[in-house]
Amino acid sequence: MERLTHAHDGDLAVFLIGMTVRKPWRPDLWGPAFRAMPPMLRELALNRAASERGEEEWLGFYDGAPSIGPRGPLVVQYWRSVEDIYRYAADQDRVHRPRWAEFNRRARAAEGAVGVWHETYAVPAGGVETVYTGVGRPLGLGQATGVVPATRRGETARQRLGSSVATSGAGSPAERRAVAIGRVAPEKRTPRGGTVVG
Repeated sequence: MERLTHAHDGDLAVFLIGMTVRKPWRPDLWGPAFRAMPPMLRELALNRAASERGEEEWLGFYDGAPSIGPRGPLVVQYWRSVEDIYRYAADQDRVHRPRWAEFNRRARAAEGAVGVWHETYAVPAGGVETVYTGVGRPLGLGQATGVVPATRRGETARQRLGSSVATSGAGSPAERRAVAIGRVAPEKRTPRGGTVVG
């Protein structure tokens, strides 16, 4: 069974955002907050695709993975940098800023109905270790930035943490191919950079 690891090299920002529904019997109060995230993720995905085609400047968003946890919905997002997150959040011409203002207006009118939280992590280059075995399509950072054979970073978790993707002498061209996400040569990197073509 092939073991894979993320293809991304360099700094990274991880942003977790979620909401807690505190009055489930009042969807009129928490529903707008719940419906606010999909348009933002759609806008970010469309920007990433347009930037890969050379039509727009990239906002720095790699990908986001929504899920439902025991206390409500959660999205794990992967960004190029913390500054990219802040720039997007403050941009009046993007979906987030007006939605956030609307949430605050509604939250004041219906205090205690819904809570929103986030956590931001600035991850330095080499500060991530991943492995994907038997998962089908990669998850997390591998889904966001592409994958390569795990041996390109090392045999063990300890070896992979702090490593970079080996770009020469790493086996056959087939072994040097990115496996699931990226499809462009390194010299033509896009927001999903890190993919390697032999």
